[in-house]
Amino acid sequence: MLIIDRFEGDCAVIEMGTKTFNLPQEALPKAAKEGDVLEIIIDKEAKEDLKKEIDELVDELFE
Repeated sequence: MLIIDRFEGDCAVIEMGTKTFNLPQEALPKAAKEGDVLEIIIDKEAKEDLKKEIDELVDELFE
């Protein structure tokens, strides 16, 4: 479970069990606040879209 502990400057301090780490505040939704629980998802559709975009750019580069 990832919990926003607090904000320090432009970073959010995230608790994960007994560990903490910083995450840029801009990586969080604007409405995020202290105590919110974060969920991480794997977006396979976005991954495929990005792969397609990169493949197209590579094709253009080597034409």
